[in-house]
Amino acid sequence: MNIRTTLGAAAAAILLVTTAGCAVTRDQQSVGSYVDDSAITTSVKAKFVENTVVDAASISVETLKGTVMLSGFAKNMAEKSSAETIAMKVPGVVGVKNQIVVRP
Repeated sequence: MNIRTTLGAAAAAILLVTTAGCAVTRDQQSVGSYVDDSAITTSVKAKFVENTVVDAASISVETLKGTVMLSGFAKNMAEKSSAETIAMKVPGVVGVKNQIVVRP
């Protein structure tokens, strides 16, 4: 009886570990997609630095599967909309989620 319980527990543990491992990797990106997203993020940040309206230090840029998410703080609506326009013009960008908050 003791061996049967031990084998059952071992089988359950193996099943739990292998299923949990599959669940973790299901939504991850491929290496190529990750590299593309990193290049997009770098390009958007570089364009912000070149621009005189957008404060690159106040805006964070993250990219996932070609969609750029902007967050941080802007001085006014013009800066917020300029950041979105600049990001949208970068090659490879599929969409932009603008979560920038305008500080009063």
